[in-house]
Amino acid sequence: MKKTNTSTKYVSLILLLLIFTTTISHVAEAQNKKTLAYTLSMPQPENHTFHVELKASGWSQDTLSLKMPKWMPGYYQIMDYAKSVENISAKDQQGKKLSIVQSNDNTWKLTGAKNKAFTVSYDIKTKRQFVANSYLDSDHAYVICTNTFFYIDGFLNTPVSIKVLTNQPKHIIATGLDKVVGKSNEFTAPDFDILYDCPLLIGELESLPSFKVKGINHQFIAYKMGTFNRDLFNENLEKIVGSAVKIMGDIPYNEYTFIGIGPGRGGIEHLNNTTVSFDGTGLTTTASMGQVMNFLAHEYFHHYNVKRIRPFELGPFDYDKGSRSNLLWISEGLTVYYEYLVVKRAGLMDEKTLFNNLEHNINAVENNNGRFYQSLSQASYNTWKDGPFGTQGEEVGKTISYYDKGPLVGLLLDFAIRNASQNTKSLDDVMRLLYWQYYKKQNRGFTDAEFQTACEQAAGASLANVFEYINTTKELDYRKYLAFAGLGIKEEIELNGKRKLSIARLEKPTPLQEQILKSWLGE
Repeated sequence: MKKTNTSTKYVSLILLLLIFTTTISHVAEAQNKKTLAYTLSMPQPENHTFHVELKASGWSQDTLSLKMPKWMPGYYQIMDYAKSVENISAKDQQGKKLSIVQSNDNTWKLTGAKNKAFTVSYDIKTKRQFVANSYLDSDHAYVICTNTFFYIDGFLNTPVSIKVLTNQPKHIIATGLDKVVGKSNEFTAPDFDILYDCPLLIGELESLPSFKVKGINHQFIAYKMGTFNRDLFNENLEKIVGSAVKIMGDIPYNEYTFIGIGPGRGGIEHLNNTTVSFDGTGLTTTASMGQVMNFLAHEYFHHYNVKRIRPFELGPFDYDKGSRSNLLWISEGLTVYYEYLVVKRAGLMDEKTLFNNLEHNINAVENNNGRFYQSLSQASYNTWKDGPFGTQGEEVGKTISYYDKGPLVGLLLDFAIRNASQNTKSLDDVMRLLYWQYYKKQNRGFTDAEFQTACEQAAGASLANVFEYINTTKELDYRKYLAFAGLGIKEEIELNGKRKLSIARLEKPTPLQEQILKSWLGE
C-alpha cells in the first residue's frame, strides 16, 4: 500500500507539472500570436484622403520595418505607392508615442514594438483615377490594397483583417476578400498576397442578377453602371464565362465578381474577381458590345492565365523591386489570343470579326520597326522600363508590344501544334497541362523550358522554329502557319506607305486544313 501511495503521488505531481507547463505554453503562445488589424476610414472624402489605423500585437522584435509595396501584381510598372503616405505616427496601448522614421523611399522603421500592442496611424492621399491607384471622392472609394496597407518586412504570410468605415449608410462594398460572418464591412485575408490581390470598391453600387456556371456564382457589380441593355449584357457575360471554363474544364474559386470601377482606363485581374473601368452608356451597337465582351473575356481568362498558369517569377512576389519575367508574352499576349477565341466560341463573334482582330495585331507588328530590334522575351522582361506597349520616348521604333506580337505567336504556335498532331491536340491542351501540372499539382509557376516542353509534348514534334519567334527578331511566317488551317495572307501598300495585311480562306483546302479551321473556330 505504501508503495502504491508513493506512486500515486508521483503520478499526480507529474500531471500537475504537465498541466502547469501546458498552461504557461498556451499563455505564451497567445501573447506571441501576431495580429494585424486595419481600419480604413474616410472622414473628409472631399479631400481625396483615406485615414488608416493599424492595430498590431504579438511581435517579439523591438524594431519592425513597415513597407509599402512599390507596385501591384497585374500592372507591371513601379508605382511608388509610398509617396501617397502622409502624417504617419505610432503609439503603444498606453498612448505613449513610439518612434517611426522613414528609412528609405518605401520603408518606415518602428521602434519599441517588442511584446507590446501598438497602433500606427497615417493618411493616404489619392490623386489619380486609374485601375492601379487608390482613389477617394465624395461619392465613392476605390482601394488598391498595395497602395494603402503596409506589410511588415519578413511577415507577408501573416493573417490580416480590415474594417471599413464609410460616411454613407447606402454604401456597398465589393471585394474578393472573405467577409467576417455577420459583418458587411469587415474582411479577412490569410496573408498579404491575398490581401493585395483584392481591391475594394465602395459606394452606391448597382448589381446585375447573379448567374451560375457549373454551380458557381458569378456577378457583375459597378459604380455608375450607366444605361444599356443589361439583360443582354448579362446573358453575354454568362456565355463568356461558360466558354472560358469549357476550355480549362475547372473552376478554382468559390465565387467570382466583375467589379466595374466607373469610367476610366484599364482592367486588372485577380484570383476571384477583376476590377475594370466601365461605363455602359456607350453600349448601343453590336460593335461596342463586342468590344466590352472582348475586354471582360480578357480579364476573366487571366484568372487562369497568369493568376494560376503563371511564370515561375510571378509568385512569391517581390513587392520592392518588381518581379521580372521573360514570359509576360504568355501571360498577356496569349490572353489576348484567348480573349478572341473565348468570345468566338461563345457565339458572340463572327469569323470576319475574329480575322479583323488578328489583322489589327498583324498590322501593328508589321508597321513597327521595333520588330527588328526587340524580341518577345525582351519585351516581356523590359516592360518595367518600356511599358506594355513599348517605349514612347527616345527609343520609339525600337521596341514592340507583347499585346500585339504575343497573340500572333500564339496563333502560329496553335496551328503548328494542330498540324503536327493531325488536329488531335492544340494550344488548349498546353494550357490545360500547365494548369493541372504546375498550378494544381505542384502549386508553382512554369519555366521557359517547361513551356516549350509542354508545347512540343502536345505537338509530338519539335517546335524549335516557332520558338525562334519568341527569343529572336526573326520575321513571322504567316503564310506557312496560316496554311495549316486553310488560311492565307494578303498584302497591299496603302497611300501613306503602310503595309496592310489581311487574312482570307484558301480556295481549295485539304480535309486536314478544313478540320483544323473548324475545330479552331469552335464549330
